Amino acid sequence: MLIILAFIILFHIISATLLFISTINNAWWVSGNFYTDLWFTCNSSCFPVENSETSAAGYLQAVQATMILATILCCVGFFVFILQLFRLGQGERFVFTAIIQLLSSLCVMIGASIYTAQHESFQKPELRTGDYGYSFVLAWIAFPLTLVSGLMYLVLRKRK
Repeated sequence: MLIILAFIILFHIISATLLFISTINNAWWVSGNFYTDLWFTCNSSCFPVENSETSAAGYLQAVQATMILATILCCVGFFVFILQLFRLGQGERFVFTAIIQLLSSLCVMIGASIYTAQHESFQKPELRTGDYGYSFVLAWIAFPLTLVSGLMYLVLRKRK
C-alpha cells in the first residue's frame, strides 16, 4: 500500500506541475519567432491575443477556463487527499479525491481538444502557419497522468 501511495503522490505532483507549466507558459503555438499561449503572443515583447476579450474568441475563453479549472481541481484534489488520508475510515477514503482528479482530467482533455480543433479561429492569419508548442504537449501529457492518478485513487480506496 505504501508503494501505491508513493506512486499516487508522485503522479499527483507531476500532473499538477505539468498543468501549471502548460497553463502559464507561452508556447502553445510556435510560429517563427512568435510564441503564443492562452493569453499573450510574444516575440521580443508580449501583447494580448487579438480579440481575446470578445465573444468571437469563445473557444479561447473556454480553453482558458478549462485549463485554469483543471489546475485548481488538481491542487484541491491533493489537499483533499492529504485530509482524507488521516481523517476517513478504510472504505470511505479517496473517493472524493478520485472524483476531483477525474474531473481535472476531463477539464484538461476538453481544453486541449478545443485548442486542437479551434486554434486557427482565434489566431492572427500570419501566425496560423506554425506548430504546436511544448506547453500544448505538456497539457496532453497531463491528461493521462491525471486520469491514471484518479484511477489509482479508486484502486487505493479498496486496499488495506
